[in-house]
Amino acid sequence: MIKPAQKKKATTQKFIEIENIEDDIVIISGKNAALVIEVNSTNFALLSKEEQDTKIFSYASLLNSLSFPIQIFIRSKKLDISSYLKLLDSQAQETQNQLLSTQIKLYRDFVKELVKVNTVLDKKFYIIIPYSYLEKGVMVSSDSFLNQAKTSLASKAESVLSQIARLNLRAKILQKEELIKFFYEIYNGDAVEINQITDEIKTPIVRSSVSL
Repeated sequence: MIKPAQKKKATTQKFIEIENIEDDIVIISGKNAALVIEVNSTNFALLSKEEQDTKIFSYASLLNSLSFPIQIFIRSKKLDISSYLKLLDSQAQETQNQLLSTQIKLYRDFVKELVKVNTVLDKKFYIIIPYSYLEKGVMVSSDSFLNQAKTSLASKAESVLSQIARLNLRAKILQKEELIKFFYEIYNGDAVEINQITDEIKTPIVRSSVSL
């Protein structure tokens, strides 16, 4: 008697294309890689007309200077201010000035009510720069692929960072620990604190699992 086929189970992790993270390079299945640049934001509406025009022209210059594709990723995340409220409570209790303590408590209540009425969002902006082994036109070994990816992505990132500097914005290339946290939060929808990073990714980027 043939037993019915057992239900196969696979974790969601197997459906994620990320194979590994080496330094600041995300290794993607199919001999591909990527580098992630985090760019700080600015309040465009508060700028003068001249400053706005400068930003627009500089951004257009950035796009026109590109000889390779990029992806712009904007992430909006609800801001958790519970730790800030606790800090205000602590300061209100520690201060010896009764008037100041009262003012801090009033301010705390104001912030708490403000967040209830208006959702406070933390916006993050990222530029993803891709790399494919096809850029070299031939199949390469794993070691050669990583070295070539690092060299190519470093050159591309330097070009993008120089253009971002013209926008008077701060930017940085995300490193391994930051990248793991970045992808973990995207796939799981919440924050994680990673205190120790090993040479290989031991902790799954995705927590949940699915059955097939």
